[in-house]
Amino acid sequence: MPNGRLELTLLDVSGNFLDEKVDIFLRHLTLSDDRRVRAVDASRAFIISDLNEAPQGTYQVEIDAPSYQLVSQFVNIKSGVVTQKTFTLPVDRNKVAKVKFPAFTALSTAAQTLLNNSDKVLGFDAKSGVALYDALDDVRRAGFLNLIAKSSHTRLANNRNVLSYIQTLTELRGDRFFAAVDPDLHSETMHSVADEIFHPVDSSLHKPSANFIIVDSYKTTDHFGNLQLTFSANSAQTNWQVDMDIDNAQGFEHLFQVVHNIGNSTHPYDIHEILLASQEIDPGYQLVLDT
Repeated sequence: MPNGRLELTLLDVSGNFLDEKVDIFLRHLTLSDDRRVRAVDASRAFIISDLNEAPQGTYQVEIDAPSYQLVSQFVNIKSGVVTQKTFTLPVDRNKVAKVKFPAFTALSTAAQTLLNNSDKVLGFDAKSGVALYDALDDVRRAGFLNLIAKSSHTRLANNRNVLSYIQTLTELRGDRFFAAVDPDLHSETMHSVADEIFHPVDSSLHKPSANFIIVDSYKTTDHFGNLQLTFSANSAQTNWQVDMDIDNAQGFEHLFQVVHNIGNSTHPYDIHEILLASQEIDPGYQLVLDT
């Protein structure tokens, strides 16, 4: 009888236990030993017993939780001791029932000022300040807060953060925003390349606003959730704009070891999970699950 024991701790990106029951699937890499443990209470750590131990103790472990994405990792069951393993599960955005957003007055001073100064945002009928903030749908508002949080935590070589250079918003989408910026943001971003804060990337897939020409694009050097700044300017380079987004690429799958990501990997709710899990940056809103 195998004697190996595996203690599993299942957490969300905020470090809280999952408040639901989960199914666990274990598949041994070489032996004929597949296990299924169903409806386990994940609100605390739990132990799965009678597993094969090292040197023949390697299992592929899949965690299937109703409100979270399916994750999978390889675990080697040690001999003679309890093997402890923690999984962090990202939310399945299709299970988000609602989003709890902070009130306008609870936003940072920089975020409030930016919204107050932005009365020409495409599609929002001259709204600004609290009226603009309240008019945003959940996806746009989440994307905006993600970018505010990330840009305020991204410091350039001169020790100013990126957000401090953003002047007015011109367009808000779920995964990005376009904004007029202080021209110094471009030069300071270039200077930050030497300090490995940013690195230049291809800008060919980005389309500028009318009467603007793409100049170049830069991305932070984070392993996951990179801030990307794509600059454009008018022909005289007197007016500058930035297309700002948080690029996930394939980082979501790698960070969480999800079996397959669901749809667009730059969805704001996915970026929310990345920022909290990999950078401890809290965008300030809460995803409420449909449990």
